[in-house]
Amino acid sequence: MKGVQMKSTNYSRIADRYDRNQYRVEEVKVDADLREYMVHQSQSEYAVLDLSCGTGLYLEKQMGGFTDFPVTWHGLDASEKMLEKAKERVKTASLIQGFAENMPYDSESFHFISNNYAFHHYDHKEQVLNEIERVLKKGGIYKLHNIAIHDMPKWWVYQYFPAAYYEDQKRYWTKEVLYQELSLRGLTVKLTVNYRMEQIRVADYLSFAENRDISVLTLLSDQDYQQGIERMCYEVAAAPEKTIVTDFAELFCIAEKNQ
Repeated sequence: MKGVQMKSTNYSRIADRYDRNQYRVEEVKVDADLREYMVHQSQSEYAVLDLSCGTGLYLEKQMGGFTDFPVTWHGLDASEKMLEKAKERVKTASLIQGFAENMPYDSESFHFISNNYAFHHYDHKEQVLNEIERVLKKGGIYKLHNIAIHDMPKWWVYQYFPAAYYEDQKRYWTKEVLYQELSLRGLTVKLTVNYRMEQIRVADYLSFAENRDISVLTLLSDQDYQQGIERMCYEVAAAPEKTIVTDFAELFCIAEKNQ
């Protein structure tokens, strides 16, 4: 929702528990889009940036999966605490503390920029896209991966914490706005949304809510958060096998900088 004041997640407060979420750890795979780029765009050396790299989960997986290519790996993140975790995990990557709105890199530095589950955090999204276009080489790829909140209003988080949906509407652009803004900067854009609806056991998700590492839960008032936790606990205690129907949508955006 453009032009609306949004709250910001303080990652220094959740850095120590961020990787306790096994879904977050296990979902990171070797990047098929990065491999496709490298296979079809032969370079003497590839420069890859993980923008808002967090604790280095993506970099760790890629560095292990692309040993057959000459790559310099880079990570940028605003949180020094998150970078401390990343530096423990990926010791040979170049990791820098800085902001996506003002990247400390020369123009046309990177062949591939990965941006996972982070774009909604940026206060000045238009400026971030300007910077991405600036530091991306001609013919380079910007890959954005995020949830598509406008396509998943029945997500279990929103069912138990209704205020979270209100906060996320302020943080996330619609897919139409994202497509338009990237296109305006001369990038060729391909955008897809993968959607699923499924039945889940509430007890299986209680620990994720209690860990409070999902960024939007950190933005809620303690009252709104506790009401949701208490409701989940009550329902699990009353019916340990209780299930609900939830939905989930992932957005994948590949944007190529024109030659």
